[in-house]
Amino acid sequence: MVVYLNRDGSQTQPRFGFVVAKDVGVAVKRNLVKRRARSAIRERLQKFNLGELLVVRALPGSAELDWQEFSSELDYCLNKLNT
Repeated sequence: MVVYLNRDGSQTQPRFGFVVAKDVGVAVKRNLVKRRARSAIRERLQKFNLGELLVVRALPGSAELDWQEFSSELDYCLNKLNT
């Protein structure tokens, strides 16, 4: 997966977007990836500041990951943003 972060400096709540293209799989698999991404972000809400806009783009193969692998991949991407 690829993660994009924009810090616009506004005082609004952090916002999130999810991009899951058709090359990830059929609709059932794409929806699974979106649900996992939303749930994983929900567990990490405290890591985000006001005004941050985060977009998570799922790559082909994301649907094949189990929950633990998906969470680890997201954590890896988020940690790279902070370095």
